[in-house]
Amino acid sequence: MKTKSFGYYRFLIVIFCFSFNTIRAQNPVIHADVPDMSMIRVGDSYYMSSTTMHMAPGVPIMKSKDLVNWTIINYAYDTLANVDAMNLVNGKSTYGKGTWASCINYQKGIFYVSTFAQTTNKTYVYKTKDIEKGPWERITFAPSYHDNTILFDDDGKIYMIWGVRKLRIIELKDDLTGVKEGTERVLIEDANAPLGQNVGLGEGSQIFKVNGKYYLFNIAWPRGGMRTVVVHRADKITGPWEGKVAFQDLGVAQGGIVDTPDGKWFAYLFRDFGSVGRIPYIVPMTWEDGWPVIGVDGKVPETLDLPASKGLIPGIVNNDEFDRKKGEPALPLVWQWNHNPDNSLWSVTERKGFLRLKTGRIDSLFLKSRNTLTQRTFGPVSSGVTKLDASNLKEGDFAGLTVFQRKFGQVGVKIADGKKYIFMVSNKTDTPTELESVPLSQNEVYLKIECNFRDRIDIARFFYSLDGKTWTVIGGELKMEYTLMEHFMGYRFGLFNYATKNTGGYADFDYFHISDKISDIN
Repeated sequence: MKTKSFGYYRFLIVIFCFSFNTIRAQNPVIHADVPDMSMIRVGDSYYMSSTTMHMAPGVPIMKSKDLVNWTIINYAYDTLANVDAMNLVNGKSTYGKGTWASCINYQKGIFYVSTFAQTTNKTYVYKTKDIEKGPWERITFAPSYHDNTILFDDDGKIYMIWGVRKLRIIELKDDLTGVKEGTERVLIEDANAPLGQNVGLGEGSQIFKVNGKYYLFNIAWPRGGMRTVVVHRADKITGPWEGKVAFQDLGVAQGGIVDTPDGKWFAYLFRDFGSVGRIPYIVPMTWEDGWPVIGVDGKVPETLDLPASKGLIPGIVNNDEFDRKKGEPALPLVWQWNHNPDNSLWSVTERKGFLRLKTGRIDSLFLKSRNTLTQRTFGPVSSGVTKLDASNLKEGDFAGLTVFQRKFGQVGVKIADGKKYIFMVSNKTDTPTELESVPLSQNEVYLKIECNFRDRIDIARFFYSLDGKTWTVIGGELKMEYTLMEHFMGYRFGLFNYATKNTGGYADFDYFHISDKISDIN
């Protein structure tokens, strides 16, 4: 029998190694905007809350069995508050505000999610026995405790830690309805001390108790450096606390730690990654002399000894045919409204198989208009496609597909002087500018936006089609830009319709399809 050559066996080894590597998880585990994660494990399931600021519903709750593949299962609230800023009325808005970093807990059969809102200057605690179905009970009190984290201690006391650089602690009432008087004090004077004085930030607190010791995770940002994980530990919640730099690589920071059923530990952190937003990483962790040691040789590994990702569709984003069966929710959980919607002006039942967006007021600016329905964009590339029936738009109406943050782009149909036009608008300069318009002689048109986030190129391109097969580029490219404070979130696809002259028109969207491919990729 002929003996196999050494080269043959080496080939088999290479194929085996390649196959092994391809089935492993890769960082980032979610290449989409899921910032300020807080995570717990209950049995063999992991639950994660995150931040979506001014979106409604708010505080998304996600579930996973493996730390890699996540599905949105609920939101902590449908409406944060019925106020002008959340309703986009009277010239008010709350872009970049709404609710920020949340904290998720599980205690004696009850799930708790705490958060805070600059919009209302209040702190919120939501609780439920059924995290997937609810209902949620809401507890609220003032003031707004920035980046708060809650610890249910073994002696039954409940503590909240919050703040920026000078971290403070309070004890909450047993029913979480407020603060016990006389318990507020400074916990750590300078959270950045392990990096030096006046480093910056020192926020994003997350508190854990492991083997009887208390561990407080925070983020620092040295001037001219990168976002860094700082950890303090203490034998008592009252201190004294000692701190050290726990991790510094690629700017991957802010989060906490979680263990697996078989005893492994991981840190969950996020990274600012251009216009796609703040994207989650899972980083292996061990314990050494009672301190968490994060990373592989101090670095973020590209691959993980965890199951491979199956993609973000359908758990984080998804297609929607707008064809609802009896008993199904009007909108799947992948959708969020830009601010609170006016529920009288949208429907998925008035025309079967369509999302109808109706106008009820006059708006001069897109970002001030209501009822823009959104989903996350994602990387490294993604595209959104819709089919619009514009036959019932009125003079001065604008309807279509957007990719938006503060510097948004739009492709859609407008009615001007009684005629239909396909248009593309760029807000790159903070002045919405029409780059191109094309006469439209039919009622239905297909619209597409492609987003390229590879290597932070952050370019969006805009297309239309008259038959759904042949696509034409319209307008120009949009250089997407993640703006802090003004919007403070990654770019989103959105379906919109607003009026500038007459109310009562409506746009019908046949479907929304989302993909991980764009036209320059086979």
